[in-house]
Amino acid sequence: MYLSIIIPAYKEGERIGRNLLEIDKYLKEKNFSYEILVVVDGSPDNTAEIARNYSLKIPNLRVIDNPENHGKGYVVRQGLLAARGQYRVFLDADGSTSITHWDAFEQEFKNGFDVVIGSRDLPDSYIQVHQPKHREIMGDMGNWLIRIALGLWRYPDTQCGFKALSANAAEAVAKRMVVDRFGFDFELITLSERLGFKVKQLPVRWMNEEGSTVALTGKNGFTQVLIDLWKTRVRLWTGAYKLKDVV
Repeated sequence: MYLSIIIPAYKEGERIGRNLLEIDKYLKEKNFSYEILVVVDGSPDNTAEIARNYSLKIPNLRVIDNPENHGKGYVVRQGLLAARGQYRVFLDADGSTSITHWDAFEQEFKNGFDVVIGSRDLPDSYIQVHQPKHREIMGDMGNWLIRIALGLWRYPDTQCGFKALSANAAEAVAKRMVVDRFGFDFELITLSERLGFKVKQLPVRWMNEEGSTVALTGKNGFTQVLIDLWKTRVRLWTGAYKLKDVV
């Protein structure tokens, strides 16, 4: 298996079908083997059922349906470990970043990188539809705190939902990840760097889609991200991640 596409999904019954068809249309024109893995995060709607129905049109589609909600980080981690591809990409179910970015990402793996992440804040990035202003402000504040707490100074955007890892990097990193909610992105980047993997950032074309579950408070809220940020910093201090070289 050359490429695995991992799609974390929660309350995506109304729009996941369109994205699955777009991904499959793009990939079946490529000259390599691939799979599409939808990991449903205990969704109360019919997301899993709809995704399974599309397996009649997409034979290389697999669905993992978790009975309980754990968080995006949990299901991304689950997908990275369940995937079989030499390269493993995860992207959002709403299609905010197109699968066509894989063309540029694939080239960076050929250039020797192990982890390639999308960024909405590089000079060549393009935001087609912006988030509401209050969410952009929260995102900017959070990113500065992430850079300060974890030393990720060269990453203006750790939270973009389009990231790719080699099989080796995916397994080494995902086995150490513990953040279940939205803070998993900065944990993934931090572990990738601490484990010695070469990380590359690429600009993306991104479009905000309505229906986000991100809020100020609650289990998917901004405050929970800050809590997970502090816990990640503590794990690095205490050696809980079991890294070879902990700074």
